[in-house]
Amino acid sequence: MTERDDEIVKEIRLRRQAHAESLDYDLKRITEDLQRQERESGAEIISRPPRQAQPPSEWSIE
Repeated sequence: MTERDDEIVKEIRLRRQAHAESLDYDLKRITEDLQRQERESGAEIISRPPRQAQPPSEWSIE
C-alpha cells in the first residue's frame, strides 16, 4: 500500500466517522440516510434475492 492509498483510506474513515457521529451512531438512522443518498444519486440500484445458505459439508475449501 502506498502513502497515497493510506491518505485515501484515512479520508474515507474520517468521513465515515463524521457521518456516524452526525447521526448519533444510530445504525437505523445511518442506514436510512445512506439509502436516501442512494435514491437521490440517480444511480441504478440493483437488488438481488438472498441466496440460500449451504450446509458446511458442501463448502469447498481450496
